[in-house]
Amino acid sequence: MSATTALKDQNVASTATPVYTLFDSIETDHLEREAMARLASGTLGAIRVREFFTPEQCREIMRALETCDMGSYDEQLVQPRIAKLGPATYDFYGHEVLPPAYWEHAEQSDMSRSGLLHGGDPLDEATRKLEKVWGGPVRRATSGGRSMFAGMIREINASAKMHFDEVVREFPGVVDNIPVCQLAFNCHLAMPEVGGEAVVYRRTWKPSDEQHRDGYGYAESLVADEPYVSVQAAVGDAILFDPRNYHLVRPNVSEGRRVTLSFFLGITAEGSLSIWS
Repeated sequence: MSATTALKDQNVASTATPVYTLFDSIETDHLEREAMARLASGTLGAIRVREFFTPEQCREIMRALETCDMGSYDEQLVQPRIAKLGPATYDFYGHEVLPPAYWEHAEQSDMSRSGLLHGGDPLDEATRKLEKVWGGPVRRATSGGRSMFAGMIREINASAKMHFDEVVREFPGVVDNIPVCQLAFNCHLAMPEVGGEAVVYRRTWKPSDEQHRDGYGYAESLVADEPYVSVQAAVGDAILFDPRNYHLVRPNVSEGRRVTLSFFLGITAEGSLSIWS
């Protein structure tokens, strides 16, 4: 299910170009390269891929996850608490380079995740499918020649504030092969019946937005008049969008957990795909 603001129906262009209609979301049973290209070009708001993982695969991952210790983002900064398995580059934005703690956490987390899907790694399952869609390999992004962590498992039940993610702007130089576009991938391993929607706005960050800071995120009033898409996923569905656009997660309304396998996809100048978290 998707929704856009009333601005969608207003054509304010000097030509007949339907400027506001080029930010819808689409639902599909099969992800296609063309749809990913539309996301990268900014003419699509989000893609919902139904049953990217089967419900059985998701149940198996969730059962195995019970044996894993989950950490969280810095709880002094990120509230409500967001539990996670694996390091995020975001955790180290104040550093010039990724420190030893990142690489240690990455190795431990790769090992913890590696047996969650019938003794295998759910990240491998996801990348195999993406390689088939893209028609080429999906490789880990590197930093200083070392493969970065990808494949975080996150639990967001009480919402995530509106924010944006853009590694080349927020952590310049951390990625060796600079991506020309950054996409977000989230496969939903568990979902409540009501709530937990992802909302993506057709609005990117600019310096004056810092006046609207709200902790680690930004006040939603900043995008009050912007077109948006709101996407409700079911268990097994994958959602892809451009995280350079402001986005947020609504809180769960009914009982249940909202757990995702999450990583970023970078499209390089050569047209290859790299992943990191």
